[in-house]
This record gives sequence, structure tokens and C-alpha cells, in this order.
Amino acid sequence: MKPGKNRAELCYSFIYDTSWLTDYEAVTDELCTHLGMAVSVALADSTLSDIAHDLEHMQPLAFHANGSLRGKMAIEESDLVWLHERYAHYRDEVGIERLKNFVLPRGTAPIPHLHFARAAAKQAIRCLVRVETEGRDIPPPLPRLLNLMCNFCFLLTVVINHRRGVVEPVFVSKSYRYGTQKAEKAETADE
Repeated sequence: MKPGKNRAELCYSFIYDTSWLTDYEAVTDELCTHLGMAVSVALADSTLSDIAHDLEHMQPLAFHANGSLRGKMAIEESDLVWLHERYAHYRDEVGIERLKNFVLPRGTAPIPHLHFARAAAKQAIRCLVRVETEGRDIPPPLPRLLNLMCNFCFLLTVVINHRRGVVEPVFVSKSYRYGTQKAEKAETADE
């Protein structure tokens, strides 16, 4: 496929490129969009003003990650330090025990937006794996940031649900042992 001459019919300069780099850029664009939707909802809820502020700070990092392969590397160690600090802050709010199980994603906005952002961050990491197999060097801060953004988005869903009194159902896999023992212990403790 080749782009036509009408610029209005071309959504992105590299959209017909077959490299995984273009897929990475499309997914990080999606990540930024999901974060923006989460920001918009969080800004409207006074109980989430701290989260809204942190999401406003994090959202541009998705676009900085987007351009950091084709263009100049824009993710700095200070970005990772900041996000680690915010992660630790919220982890302390809910406690580590709430983060040890797989849960079924539930909750009202901005929870779904954060789960979509989490999934987009994972897709971006997978695209980086493919980009590297095409022979391009991946600067280590990029997968570090995207992994941290993914985990941070999940943590925020737990924090918001905790503040709202929502308990996510624990998911017990029939395919893997992970989480099974914890769920069994929880069931026997309830009896």
C-alpha cells in the first residue's frame, strides 16, 4: 500500500511502514490517549486530585517514549526516579498485600481507562521486543519506563477502588498455579 496524494487521507507519515517501530509508535499514541481519558475523569473527582496530578505528569512521558526511537531519546533517569517515588507512595497507601494476587479488572471510571493504559504499555513493550529483533538498539530506559507505567496504572486502579470501598475479585487461574494457594488460604480462613 502507498499513501495517496490527499494529505487528509494520511493519518500518520509512517502508517504504511512495515517496521514494528511504527506499531510501537501507534501503541504509545494509544497509551497516551488512555492516560488522557483517565486524567479527565480524575480531574472531575476531588478524591482523586493527587492521582490526577500524577497522571498529568505521566501522560507526556508516553509521547516522549513514542518519539525516543525514531527521534532523540527523551526519557531521562529523573523520569524513572519520579515514577518510582509515586509508585512507592501509592503502594504504601494500600499496602503490599493488596498487590499480591491477580484480580478481575473492575470499577468505574477512571479504572477502565487505566486498565486500557496498562494493556497498551504491555503492547508497547512487546513492540520494542520486535523492534529489537529488526536490528535496532533499544535504549534501556524505554522498557523500564513502560514496565513501570504498566505497573503504576494497575496500582492506581487498586488505590482508587480502595478509596471507593471496592474490592476486586481475586482471579484463580485454572491454567497456572500462581495465586491458587493464596486464594485457597483465603477461602479456608473465611470458613
